[in-house]
Amino acid sequence: MYLNVKQRGDYVATFRWIEVRLMEMLAAWVPTTPELEVKLVFGAHIWEAAQHADALGRRANELRLPLHDSLEPARAYVELLAEVGAVTDTATRIAALYDSILPGMDARYRHYVDQVDVLLDGPTVRIVERILNDTARMARESQELREEVPAVKSTESKWLEALRERDTRLRDVVGHRGMTPAVPVG
Repeated sequence: MYLNVKQRGDYVATFRWIEVRLMEMLAAWVPTTPELEVKLVFGAHIWEAAQHADALGRRANELRLPLHDSLEPARAYVELLAEVGAVTDTATRIAALYDSILPGMDARYRHYVDQVDVLLDGPTVRIVERILNDTARMARESQELREEVPAVKSTESKWLEALRERDTRLRDVVGHRGMTPAVPVG
């Protein structure tokens, strides 16, 4: 059973909300990050998240929603993103975003594609494929950054593992209009 137009709209609007939040998080980190190399990578990735949010926002309109419609995800995911956004250490920021949040979103985007008819929802699938390609490049760039600036390699493995586990337990973060949002599994 494939997602209907309303359900696809909820996914797209939620993904847009998340991309906007990622853009805002990176933008807030830039002035408080002392390493110039990291600021430059964050700056490029702000632009990527903005492009993703814009494409998803235009697609929301094509799915019978207002232009650039956003739908807040499940409360537990909002709280997870807020916790990551509040991190102040550069190495931990990098690890949290590139080793947990973005891979978690990649899994959610792939799950979305598995739930739709790729012919009927081809425009969204192409947007998602672009996002997946961009985030793969962003992950490579974060690895190159950590090799270039060893001081930003994270040593917070326990915290990062706990973050990954929390992210994984949130199977469905999509906000659903008029329905109870998803809750953590476990």
